[in-house]
Amino acid sequence: MPPELLGLKNIPDDMKKLLIILIATAGVVSCQMRTSNTEGEKQLKAGEKEYQLKDTANFTSIQWIDSTFQDLGSVKEGPEVDISFKFKNTGNKNLIIENVTASCGCTIVEKPQQPFQPGETGSIRAKFTTGGHTGTNNKSIYVIANTKGSTSQELKFRIVVEKS
Repeated sequence: MPPELLGLKNIPDDMKKLLIILIATAGVVSCQMRTSNTEGEKQLKAGEKEYQLKDTANFTSIQWIDSTFQDLGSVKEGPEVDISFKFKNTGNKNLIIENVTASCGCTIVEKPQQPFQPGETGSIRAKFTTGGHTGTNNKSIYVIANTKGSTSQELKFRIVVEKS
């Protein structure tokens, strides 16, 4: 774009160079100072980073019995909806669920406290609050466990809440 259109016609060349350097520096600094997550990113919570660094000799495998996605259909606004994701420890070491979190405050999760022995089954349970959440809701539950391949598992559900 010509300098005349930018209103830079009467500015000396040295000042233009300084302005460009200042703008470039501000851009670099602002990229370095990003603190929020972009969509799809999950920030590690205290303890999760250390957990991922533990000895992998005690890792096991997990099988989600039904699916890692549930379509819960349509419900009327008001009551809480129970969700359960069933799993089986398919490895040869105890399965330890280290942490369970939800993508938003409208989903309250329950973390199993006990380890699951090889072959044992269990479930990740949650309650979704429908009040104030009319429309289509796509939510995630994040599970951190001593599983081979990845210690992080994502469970998803979809529910349509109709105005009561």
